[in-house]
Amino acid sequence: MVSSTSLRSPPPPPSSAPIQRQRVSSSAAAASSSLSWRNALVPARDMAFPSRSSTRGRHSTMLRVTCNAQTVSATNLAPGTPVRPTSILVVGATGTLGRQVVRRALDEGYDVRCLVRPRPAPADFLRDWGATVVNGDLSKPETIPATLVGVHTIIDCATGRPEEPIRKVDWQGKVALIQCARAMGIQKYVFFSIHNCDQHPEVPLMEIKHCTEKYLQDSGLTYIIIRLCGFMQGLIGQYAVPILEEKSVWGTDAPTRIAYMDTQDVARLTFIAIRNEKINKKLLIFAGPRAWTTQEVITLCERLAGQDANVTTVPVSVLKFTRQLTRFFQWTNDVADRLAFSEVLSSDTVFSAPMTETYNLLGVDQKDIVSLEKYLQDYFTNILKKLKDLKAQSKQTDIYF
Repeated sequence: MVSSTSLRSPPPPPSSAPIQRQRVSSSAAAASSSLSWRNALVPARDMAFPSRSSTRGRHSTMLRVTCNAQTVSATNLAPGTPVRPTSILVVGATGTLGRQVVRRALDEGYDVRCLVRPRPAPADFLRDWGATVVNGDLSKPETIPATLVGVHTIIDCATGRPEEPIRKVDWQGKVALIQCARAMGIQKYVFFSIHNCDQHPEVPLMEIKHCTEKYLQDSGLTYIIIRLCGFMQGLIGQYAVPILEEKSVWGTDAPTRIAYMDTQDVARLTFIAIRNEKINKKLLIFAGPRAWTTQEVITLCERLAGQDANVTTVPVSVLKFTRQLTRFFQWTNDVADRLAFSEVLSSDTVFSAPMTETYNLLGVDQKDIVSLEKYLQDYFTNILKKLKDLKAQSKQTDIYF
């Protein structure tokens, strides 16, 4: 649950006045709820949010994202071709979670459409699987409506790229998507959020996730909000591969605990939730069987790999200092935003939750949820076998003179 990046100069701060919503079409706008968003200026002493505005006098002012939605009754639209419940749009389909959602949906017989930004390397693997790929960009609201035609359910797995300002996709883009979904009569909206996002308003991404939750709840759409703790897949590149390649593994000295979950399990539980009408308009938390510290994960990887890790520990105090330093420069604001997230993940925080009630609600047996030990054991068993086979093959092709 992390990331960090290359930079662009962020856009100038928006004004404090409400911003007029995009008009999708005259008929669609008439049928939509009155949704709006605004950036409010509040005194710095009232909040702990990274500054993006000018300082005047003794008290600086900071931009904070807030949202509101006033629903008005929709106009009855003329009857048309019914939308099949199996028609879904996956936003963020090329990501770690998104691709597992697409794979699961296709396996279960859904008609899957994937919203993908135009890119130099096309997402051909999605087409190869059997999904339909449509070009669209959340940062360009005019590209969204056409992608929603004939869609019953939106599954929103998207987040901004590391090099993008966090607000561009994760806030402005999501607001535009929710507005279009409401205007075009989307039947269900599934939104993936972050566990504990309501407890850390000082972290821009978590504040935006929480604000988007509230915006969606007030939009009039039928929704399911799923808060996630962490993905097991992310540990492969962060710990497993560097250990195997005898490279440095980066960790912190903080006792943060995260209940990692396999994204395949997240996708499976998501579709169970989508089919259960009792879960409509609910907020769920998905957490793995056990919460792990960074050191415990590294120790597990060392044992399974059969070799020691070269661990470089970054003190939390360094992260805090770096974040404070990057606040002083406009072009490093986004670095400060992402360091704030890393700082929370490096503090004495537990990203976990009891799952018994959720399992009962979904009708799932806890024994069917993959543990981190099993996930990493399967990975190391497979990768070490492949390395052994490659080594054997290389010996067979050796030529001696």
